Amino acid sequence: MSSPPATSASSWRASWSRSVRLLREFRYEQPDPGCFYTALAADSAAQLSSYTDLTGAVMLDVGGGPGYFRDAFEAAGATYLALDADVGELAGLGEISHRTVIGSGMRLPFRDGSLDLCYSSNVLEHVPDPWLMAEEMVRVTRSGGTVFISYTVWWGPHGGHETGPWHYLGGRYARRRYRRTHGHEPKNQYGESLFPVTVSAGLRWARKQTAADVIALTPRYNPWWSRWLLRVPLVREVVTWNLVIVLRKR
Repeated sequence: MSSPPATSASSWRASWSRSVRLLREFRYEQPDPGCFYTALAADSAAQLSSYTDLTGAVMLDVGGGPGYFRDAFEAAGATYLALDADVGELAGLGEISHRTVIGSGMRLPFRDGSLDLCYSSNVLEHVPDPWLMAEEMVRVTRSGGTVFISYTVWWGPHGGHETGPWHYLGGRYARRRYRRTHGHEPKNQYGESLFPVTVSAGLRWARKQTAADVIALTPRYNPWWSRWLLRVPLVREVVTWNLVIVLRKR
């Protein structure tokens, strides 16, 4: 499949056609992750650029993995740093890229206020204390800088990752069923590398923290007109799929 065209910040919009396009690309996450993540990276850089200027910004991608997002963010003008706790993930595209740090998202090895931008995509659900990681991201961001947190919500269709939709019957059950069916553990193991993080928890943390102003709370992949669903308890947990929290450090 050919690479998707680059998306500029000026043309980026949370439209219905964008949602459909990303949903189609999502089919390739397992069989062709390069295809999926390259498309997602282009969209992510454009989405992030709609909140802050990436030109000259020193940014950290927490849980950046093998570096699918690097080219998109550097093309937008950012100086890209990546952090991951898994050396195997970092080496997924070959050699570990330059400006890459091995460490924990819950204890970022950076000084207070040392970065213009702290970014994380689909990582929060993989750490045992997600809101400690969120607080760390705010800590290392300078005053006036931007924090962008995006995570897969547990009760959404992809909340169980490759064990879904059986996660609706419980994470442990879904993990056991996957093991019985495939003869091996899933990549994302409930209770070890996959944890249930809800929309409500994200909204509660964003409104409770006092170190940054909330710029946006929005479903990442949904069209703009669906944002009102975040105000509907229970329904928002199923239809949101992925929650984006955008903060401006005070």
